[in-house]
Amino acid sequence: MRFGVTGHRILPQSIVDHAVDHWRRVLPASTRLHGVSNLADGADQLFATQVLAAGGTLEVVLPCEGYAGSLIADDSRARFEDLRRAAVTVITMPYSEPNEHAFLAAGQALVERCDHLFAVWDGRPARGLGGTADIVTYARARGLPVTVLWVDGVLRA
Repeated sequence: MRFGVTGHRILPQSIVDHAVDHWRRVLPASTRLHGVSNLADGADQLFATQVLAAGGTLEVVLPCEGYAGSLIADDSRARFEDLRRAAVTVITMPYSEPNEHAFLAAGQALVERCDHLFAVWDGRPARGLGGTADIVTYARARGLPVTVLWVDGVLRA
């Protein structure tokens, strides 16, 4: 089973706890687990870390060359490098710099490489092309099962 993730880059702690608890319960702890992530801050890196902790393999789909420079915080960039090195496969979309088209292409490529998508998503419209809502819409249009991980009443920053 190949699981993918899409989600917000900045997450309230209650959402982090909820998502991690869910993944610990449902992800198989074995080498049969395969996770696909874009390694953005927040949900993407959180999921990738859980996949590796469960003994699974990680596939990374990057939006562009130099993507790490677009990450929000220094610790996110360091975590990105560690996760990228741990991945069994790294695919980079053909964009020279981060932009909304690159994010959309990477999200769609991620969806095409998984059997089930986790969306750490508040259910609101995307704030830009290629945002979480766009990727969820794309996955649902393809008939991919999507599990939304959010807690009612929690607002994102």
